[in-house]
Amino acid sequence: IYLCFGQSNMEAGAIPADKDKDFTDERFQFLAAVDMPRFGRTMGNWYQATPPICRQENNMGPVDFFGRKMIENLPDSIKVGVINVSVAGAKLELWDKDACEAYLAMENADPARQWLGRMAQQYGNSPYQRLLEMARIAQKSGVIKGMLVHQGESNPDDPQWCGRLKKIHDDLCSGLGLN
Repeated sequence: IYLCFGQSNMEAGAIPADKDKDFTDERFQFLAAVDMPRFGRTMGNWYQATPPICRQENNMGPVDFFGRKMIENLPDSIKVGVINVSVAGAKLELWDKDACEAYLAMENADPARQWLGRMAQQYGNSPYQRLLEMARIAQKSGVIKGMLVHQGESNPDDPQWCGRLKKIHDDLCSGLGLN
């Protein structure tokens, strides 16, 4: 199981090519982090990983290709699961359990950026907490092997960026009992 989070590319904006739409390998699955009524998917349940796997407004992205490549190169007995909690245009602070509330307040105060707050609402206004909750559900089915992060467009020059990411990593590991 891989925990995935980040900005727009991780959300998945690419429209699947015809060859990508017919993917049917049930060894690649995702745990829905939000309800997706248009696709009959409910938060906290596993589904075959066909796009979209982040939110129902999304398409296909790096997580799709990661999972497909993994099962292509693993024995048939191995499954790959992913959880994707991503928000376009967000600074890394959105996934920091201690900075998220202040960061969302700042974004919501700017009328031009309130769209970000609406996306965060889909995760209960705490993408970190949603990722943690979904990861705990996933641990009942398998082993968390890693995290995939694709983020940086909003604050790539932040000298604290690496430290912020390490804090999120360490908080998730601590919250999930991982070493």
